[in-house]
Amino acid sequence: MLSGGQLVALFALAIPIVAIVMNHMTGWRKAKAQGLSEGAAAELAARAAGLEDRVGQLERILDAESPGWRARH
Repeated sequence: MLSGGQLVALFALAIPIVAIVMNHMTGWRKAKAQGLSEGAAAELAARAAGLEDRVGQLERILDAESPGWRARH
Protein backbone atom coordinates (compact mmCIF):
# COMPACT_ATOMS: atom_id res chain seq x y z
CA MET A 1 0.00 0.00 0.00
CA LEU A 2 1.16 3.54 -0.65
CA SER A 3 2.00 5.84 2.24
CA GLY A 4 0.88 9.46 2.40
CA GLY A 5 4.21 10.75 1.10
CA GLN A 6 4.16 8.34 -1.81
CA LEU A 7 0.63 9.41 -2.74
CA VAL A 8 1.68 13.06 -2.70
CA ALA A 9 4.68 12.26 -4.91
CA LEU A 10 2.47 10.27 -7.28
CA PHE A 11 0.00 13.13 -7.64
CA ALA A 12 2.84 15.66 -7.93
CA LEU A 13 4.08 13.73 -10.97
CA ALA A 14 0.72 12.78 -12.44
CA ILE A 15 -0.87 16.25 -12.49
CA PRO A 16 1.80 17.95 -14.67
CA ILE A 17 1.90 14.97 -17.04
CA VAL A 18 -1.88 15.09 -17.50
CA ALA A 19 -1.72 18.88 -17.99
CA ILE A 20 0.95 18.53 -20.70
CA VAL A 21 -1.03 15.85 -22.53
CA MET A 22 -4.22 17.91 -22.34
CA ASN A 23 -2.38 20.99 -23.64
CA HIS A 24 -1.09 19.07 -26.67
CA MET A 25 -4.52 17.59 -27.33
CA THR A 26 -6.09 21.06 -27.22
CA GLY A 27 -3.53 22.37 -29.71
CA TRP A 28 -4.15 19.41 -32.01
CA ARG A 29 -7.90 19.98 -31.85
CA LYS A 30 -7.50 23.69 -32.64
CA ALA A 31 -5.33 22.91 -35.65
CA LYS A 32 -7.79 20.29 -36.84
CA ALA A 33 -10.73 22.69 -36.40
CA GLN A 34 -8.91 25.26 -38.55
CA GLY A 35 -8.65 22.72 -41.33
CA LEU A 36 -4.96 21.93 -40.90
CA SER A 37 -3.84 18.36 -40.96
CA GLU A 38 -1.61 17.19 -38.14
CA GLY A 39 1.36 17.06 -40.52
CA ALA A 40 0.74 20.59 -41.81
CA ALA A 41 0.45 21.93 -38.27
CA ALA A 42 3.69 20.19 -37.30
CA GLU A 43 5.44 21.60 -40.37
CA LEU A 44 4.28 25.12 -39.55
CA ALA A 45 5.43 24.72 -35.95
CA ALA A 46 8.85 23.52 -37.14
CA ARG A 47 9.15 26.46 -39.54
CA ALA A 48 8.20 28.89 -36.77
CA ALA A 49 10.84 27.38 -34.48
CA GLY A 50 13.44 27.69 -37.23
CA LEU A 51 12.54 31.33 -37.81
CA GLU A 52 12.79 32.04 -34.09
CA ASP A 53 16.29 30.53 -34.10
CA ARG A 54 17.30 32.68 -37.08
CA VAL A 55 16.04 35.85 -35.42
CA GLY A 56 17.94 34.93 -32.27
CA GLN A 57 21.14 34.42 -34.27
CA LEU A 58 20.70 37.73 -36.09
CA GLU A 59 20.16 39.52 -32.79
CA ARG A 60 23.35 37.99 -31.37
CA ILE A 61 25.29 39.12 -34.46
CA LEU A 62 23.89 42.64 -34.18
CA ASP A 63 24.68 42.72 -30.45
CA ALA A 64 28.30 41.80 -31.22
CA GLU A 65 28.77 44.11 -34.20
CA SER A 66 26.62 47.08 -33.19
CA PRO A 67 26.08 47.34 -29.43
CA GLY A 68 23.12 49.52 -28.56
CA TRP A 69 21.22 48.85 -31.79
CA ARG A 70 18.08 48.01 -29.84
CA ALA A 71 17.94 51.44 -28.25
CA ARG A 72 18.08 53.14 -31.67
CA HIS A 73 15.05 51.34 -33.07
